[in-house]
Amino acid sequence: MWDLFRRKVKLPADAGVTLEPDERVIAWSRTQAGPYVVATDRGLRLPEHDRLDWHRIHKAVWSGRELTVTAAEVVEEREGYQVLADAPAQTVLLVEPREIPEQVRARVTGSVSYTAHHVVAGGGVRVVARKVRGRDGLAWSVRYDPGTETSTPDVVAATGALVAEAQAATTPKDL
Repeated sequence: MWDLFRRKVKLPADAGVTLEPDERVIAWSRTQAGPYVVATDRGLRLPEHDRLDWHRIHKAVWSGRELTVTAAEVVEEREGYQVLADAPAQTVLLVEPREIPEQVRARVTGSVSYTAHHVVAGGGVRVVARKVRGRDGLAWSVRYDPGTETSTPDVVAATGALVAEAQAATTPKDL
């Protein structure tokens, strides 16, 4: 009976997308250039790019015709968290968007478990915790506001304290 409610999305034969053995297609769309945009349970596959895992997409904007995706790049590894910055935005014109815009929004938003913006010396920082498929716990990261000096000892110490405070606040007390 459950098979009546589960719908398996099939890619067109000419999609040219190679999925991992247990990766599941959620939605797809043809682009103006011909290749496909494919949303899976693990991430978003844009033409001529590796899969962007949902927790690595910082921002996605749907204009009604174009999907613009900004991924996050790891700038620095620190104790207990990563410092992220925006990668160049990638834009595709979707000829038939189908469910891609809704799925991208739901999956990116759904990966965020915690987010808060804080003032630090000379600017600001956003502390974020995201769910990562196949990983226990949350992945913690920070993104500094433009113009914030990110490597001064005071900013590094304040950021570390903010992340630790957020981690303590989101850890269940009975663990």
